[in-house]
Amino acid sequence: MSYVPRRVAVTGMGCLSPVGNDVASSWDALKAGRSGIAPITLFDAANLSTRIAGEVKGFDPVAALGHKDARRTSRAIQLAMVAAREAVADSGIDIGPIAEEVAVIIASGVGGLDVLERAVLANDRGGFKRVSAFTATAMLVDMPAGMIATDTGARGPNFAIVSACASGAHAIGEAAEQIRRGDALAAIAGGTEGALTSVGVASFCIIGALSRRNDEPERASRPFDRDRDGFVPAEGAAVMVLEDLDLARARGARIYAELVGYGATADAGHVTQPEATGTGARRCIERALARAGCNAGDVGYVNAHGTGTPLNDVAETRAWHAALGTHAGSVPVSSTKSMTGHLMGASGALEAVVAVMALYDGFAPPTINLDTPDPECDLDYVPNVGRSIPVDLALTTSFGFGGHNACLAFATPD
Repeated sequence: MSYVPRRVAVTGMGCLSPVGNDVASSWDALKAGRSGIAPITLFDAANLSTRIAGEVKGFDPVAALGHKDARRTSRAIQLAMVAAREAVADSGIDIGPIAEEVAVIIASGVGGLDVLERAVLANDRGGFKRVSAFTATAMLVDMPAGMIATDTGARGPNFAIVSACASGAHAIGEAAEQIRRGDALAAIAGGTEGALTSVGVASFCIIGALSRRNDEPERASRPFDRDRDGFVPAEGAAVMVLEDLDLARARGARIYAELVGYGATADAGHVTQPEATGTGARRCIERALARAGCNAGDVGYVNAHGTGTPLNDVAETRAWHAALGTHAGSVPVSSTKSMTGHLMGASGALEAVVAVMALYDGFAPPTINLDTPDPECDLDYVPNVGRSIPVDLALTTSFGFGGHNACLAFATPD
C-alpha cells in the first residue's frame, strides 16, 4: 500500500508575549515596532549585570486558570495553557470527536525553573518538609503538554521537546510530522518559557550572553547592529493548532497557512557558539526548502533567529547567503527579538506565529534599533519601520545551545 503524506494546515494560533497577551495585540505591536523590553519586576534583579527583560505584562494566573491550577503549576505551564486555549478557540476545532487523534507537543527550554528555584531555597532554609508537594510535577518540562491535554481532552501523542532555543520550532515541526505520517489528525503545538528568575537570568549573565543596556531597555535588543552587546531574556508562550489540510477544508476552517517544510540539523561543534560559517544552519534551511518543494527564489519573507549576539548574527547572515544565493539580498529578513527579547524555548514558536502572520497579512515587521548596521550583516533586515510585502512563502529559523538548528516553511494554501 502506497504512503501519501498528509498536508498540514495552520488553523489556530495563540500567544502571550512581552508585547501583547494574545496574537492580535502582539502582532499589532510588532507591526508598529513597539518594544516590550523593560526593567525586571518579577524578582529583585539589583545584583545582576542585566536588569532588563521581556516580561509578559498584566498576567494573572488565578484569573486565567483558577486558584487550583495556578497553585499547582509553574509559570511556563500557566502561559502555555492560556496560549493553547486561545489557539483552540481561534481554530474552531471540535476536539471531542477526534480526541484520540489530536497530539499535544509543547516545548520548553527549562520548564518549571521558577518552581525548582523556590524548592531549593525552601529546602535550604527549612528542610524538605518546606518543599511544595507540587514541585515534582510542576518543574517537569513535559507538564505543559500534559496539562494542555487534560485541559482540552486531547488524547493523541503527547510529549515535550527540549532543544534549547530551537525547542519551539522543533515542537511545531515534529507535530506536523505526526500529522503527515498519519499518527494524528490534528495537533496543539508550540513552546513556552517562564525562566525569568534570579538563577535563570544570572546563568546567562555569567557567560556574558546578555545585553547590559539597563538604562535604555527599549533599545537594548539590537540584532544585526554594529553596537549589539547580547540578547535580552524574555518569557512567554505561543501555540498553534495544526490540522490535516483536508480535514480543515472539510469543516470550513479558516486556514492561515500551510506548513510545507521543516528542517532540523546539528552543528556538532561548540556548546554555545554557532558554527562560524553557518553551515549547519544552511543545511537546515535547505532541507526545509527541499521538503517544501520550493527554491530560494520563492522565499518572500524570513523571520530570523537574530538574537543580537555578536556571533549569532554574523553566522546566521552567512547561512542565509549560502542557502538563498543571489536571492538573499532581495528577501526581507527581520528579527522580532528586537522588540520581544529572546523567549528561549518559546522563541521558535512565537516567531513561527509571526512568520504566519507576515504571510497572512502581507507585512514584514521591522528589526528595530538597527541604527548602524554591522558590515558583516548585509541583508535587508527591514530596519526600524515595517513594510507591506508580497509573500507566498515565509521561513523562520531557530538555533539553540548545543548546536541545534530548526527551520519552518509556511506557504499560502493553494
